[in-house]
Amino acid sequence: MILVDSHCHLDFDDFADELPEVVARAREAGVGRMVSICTRPSRLDRTLAIAEQFDEVFVGVGVHPHEAAAEGHVTEDELVELSNHPKVVGIGETGLDYHYDHSPRDRQRSAFRTHIRAARRTGLPLIVHTREAEADTVEILTEEAAAPGAQPLSGVIHCFSGTRWLAERSIDLGMHISFSGILTFRRSDDIRETARDLPLDRVLVETDAPYLAPVPKRGRRNEPAYVAHTAAVLGDLHGLSPEAIAAQTTETFFRLFAKVPRPSAMAAA
Repeated sequence: MILVDSHCHLDFDDFADELPEVVARAREAGVGRMVSICTRPSRLDRTLAIAEQFDEVFVGVGVHPHEAAAEGHVTEDELVELSNHPKVVGIGETGLDYHYDHSPRDRQRSAFRTHIRAARRTGLPLIVHTREAEADTVEILTEEAAAPGAQPLSGVIHCFSGTRWLAERSIDLGMHISFSGILTFRRSDDIRETARDLPLDRVLVETDAPYLAPVPKRGRRNEPAYVAHTAAVLGDLHGLSPEAIAAQTTETFFRLFAKVPRPSAMAAA
């Protein structure tokens, strides 16, 4: 059984003292690939160093909406250039966060459009963060998808915690939906109902580590090994065994993140 953690942050200080042990526990849990997301291009070297240290780790590069004021000057051409590194497999995370408003909303929207255009140019999946900004997120994705000569959208709404409308509209636009430990929380009935009804070939799992540890690890620092708990809940919702949901979400991941090589065990199968 091979699982994928499609979104984590291994460069965060939370992991600095035991990163080899964290990756080893992920391996033991069957996690064959991890995408560690760089949220600030000024720290990309740090994230890439981790990816170069561990064969299982790959990188998404972008400007998190919280950082749009400080690092939103990054251009489309610069993102395209950064994506040439063999370990960079996605553009983002990018998007809109109107809950905290750490960056002005106009700066967030401008940076979001820049990332969408870079993702289309590179053919890499777009990794989207959206919080309390569903209408604007869908509006921007819709407008950019309709741009003359634009390639079809390809990407993922990560750490999904939104409405059924957001999930269904995003899928209509060509996006995927990724579920984190939030799916396992006691008060997440609405999210579980949405997850149950989505087509499995558009669904991924992630940790967003070090945040949002799933039940039964809630309250601890999250790490990639724990993605198995989220996958198990997703499998239960669809009447699938842990092995079957692992196979499904992993295949979906490799179809979306086509730049990521499959583990040798899968390639030989």
